[in-house]
Amino acid sequence: MRLVVFILFLLLSSTSLLAQADSLRNLQEVVITATRQERRLGNVAVPVTLIQQQQIRQAGSLRLRDILQEQSGLVMTSAFGVGVQMQGLNPEHTLILVDGQPLVGRTSGVLDLNRIALAGIKRIEIVKGPSSSLYGSEAMAGVINLITEAPGKKEISGSIRYGTGNPDKGWALPFASSGFQQVDADLQVGYQVGKWKFRHSNNYLYNDGISFRPFSTDRIPRPINRLTHQTTLLRPIGERTEFKLLLRANQDKIEQEFAVRNNGQIIESYGREKNTEWNIQPTVTYRASQRLALHSRGFFTRYVGDQRLFFVQKPDSSYLDRFEQHLYRFEQQLDWTIGRSEWIFGAGYQIDQARSTRYDALDNRKQNRVAYAFAQWEWKLNEKWISVAGMRYDDNQLFAAALTPKWSLRYKPNEKWSVQASVGQGFKAPDFRQLYLNFTNNAAGGYSVYGTQDAIRIINELNRLGQIAELQPDFSKLADLTPEYSTGTNLGVTYQPKQTITVRFNGFRNDIRSLIDVRQVATRIDGAQIFSYLNVKRAYTYGLESEFNWQFHSKWTMQTGYQWLRTGDKDELDRIKKGLEYTRAPDGSSRVMTLHEYVGLPNRSEHQAQFKLRYQPAEHRFVFLRLLYRSRWTIANSNGNGVHDVQDEYANGFLQINLSGGIPLRKNIQLQAGIENLLNYQDVNYLPNFPGRNIYMTLNFKL
Repeated sequence: MRLVVFILFLLLSSTSLLAQADSLRNLQEVVITATRQERRLGNVAVPVTLIQQQQIRQAGSLRLRDILQEQSGLVMTSAFGVGVQMQGLNPEHTLILVDGQPLVGRTSGVLDLNRIALAGIKRIEIVKGPSSSLYGSEAMAGVINLITEAPGKKEISGSIRYGTGNPDKGWALPFASSGFQQVDADLQVGYQVGKWKFRHSNNYLYNDGISFRPFSTDRIPRPINRLTHQTTLLRPIGERTEFKLLLRANQDKIEQEFAVRNNGQIIESYGREKNTEWNIQPTVTYRASQRLALHSRGFFTRYVGDQRLFFVQKPDSSYLDRFEQHLYRFEQQLDWTIGRSEWIFGAGYQIDQARSTRYDALDNRKQNRVAYAFAQWEWKLNEKWISVAGMRYDDNQLFAAALTPKWSLRYKPNEKWSVQASVGQGFKAPDFRQLYLNFTNNAAGGYSVYGTQDAIRIINELNRLGQIAELQPDFSKLADLTPEYSTGTNLGVTYQPKQTITVRFNGFRNDIRSLIDVRQVATRIDGAQIFSYLNVKRAYTYGLESEFNWQFHSKWTMQTGYQWLRTGDKDELDRIKKGLEYTRAPDGSSRVMTLHEYVGLPNRSEHQAQFKLRYQPAEHRFVFLRLLYRSRWTIANSNGNGVHDVQDEYANGFLQINLSGGIPLRKNIQLQAGIENLLNYQDVNYLPNFPGRNIYMTLNFKL
């Protein structure tokens, strides 16, 4: 805490520590995340998706998961909360930011998107492809940055929403005891006191959550209460300096009652989960001239996840799971324009601390320190060519240093065509769980997971005591973990024959080495599995994304998106090509596996598509239809060969339809209604977080 106070005091008292507030003049065309500077979207050389506040509101999206699931190339995952898969890479490889600073508190690498309220968010920027040259670890797949609404205008606005559904019956009457209820309230307040500008955002969500853990055998209301508060302060200091402070707090309370099937057992338990998070982001901006600006940013965050369960079969026993994480960061950035060149130089230092009951002891704090520096050179050769080259160096206390370069190029021969190409390297350092985990899940069959720092010692001791039935082949591969690395390439084409039509294509490929995988390394005498982590895989993902936007009438807009994806493990692929992998014939006998039977990495869909149609005759009068499709994906290896092929277990593909509409009641009051998951699609086993049909009504007001 002394460190937080000291750095905050330093930021407030020194005018030589500078930063730039986000001042956007054209929301439809300006993006920050791709280059760490304001850039018109048409001048950016990497794949970027921009989601404006109007789209978020008209879609009826309350949480980050709601709006991301409707974007091309993004797939939601269901294990350990809702995560986002980008370009075929898992959620742990996508960095989630608020105003450029990372959110923490991941479970098994997943940052639950349901934690993140969209109240007070001005727009969302999505950058696809490795972005470690600017943002470091966890940005292998890309970056999702939530830009908050800046203070500046006096207003009081808000909304209240009520929704209901019954996944078993399909429909539910409002406030019916047999239905599942949802209530969301939002209040935004903006005002000015002297030179200080304030904006407060408050959001409360109550939801009857259902089946939010995999393989639940029952479905009853499990109340979820989520409260989010956000305050932004802005004050000019002289003519060239500006101070900005973002304060954000979030708390989730979840009542739990579920059953888990594992290793032939069904464990029934009940209890509660409570997650608390707060963020402090002080920023000071000094602009020496139109060509020179210096940015200084601080970031301090704390996350606490606390879960307590009681077992139905063993009333006297309980399960406590607590995780705490602190992140302290201080960063300097210099923007310098010289002729046709724009330079960015930056450096920072961060301290990451965690402690957990899943480690050796709750009072034993784990810590990692990272010093980093980055630079970027954007060169506008002429009106047709823009080149951007960047590089970042991370000096990680626990691992070897990482150097991650990236180069991108945009060529625009005329007003209708543009070509974007980029190649860059991403990396992800092993996290605390992969190093220090010492966890036995009594609520799910008693399996254990050990981090690599202690796995060999613990398992050898259990073996000496006669508690190990079998050591698996991967036990001999246990060693110190190294960071994961990827090389990503993107090649895109944009065609805009007229202002009302835009067509985009983007091909991508990611080659990953030293991918960290969890593997079973031993089996206890009672049949419980023991897992640990290994650098074992050389993997790849590649695919094609396309988008078509057409405003075919002044009141009508159509948007389509599609992603085709292929993935694979290079070592598995080599073995198949050499005829060393086997599968089962229809009669049950073994035979050599063919290349076309290989489906690649699990939990990836080959096809994903969206279709959106919007009718908007006036500002607050609209109808918005969205169709979301995802093809089937492999879940588990069911024929025992250890490779995912066409004979394995699949989750079914599905079509989701969302519909919303709004009308003005009075000048400052609007009524909005909608249906989420109109077809009431559900998959309790493989998509436990996927709710049934929900009908809602929202009243928006502005004073």
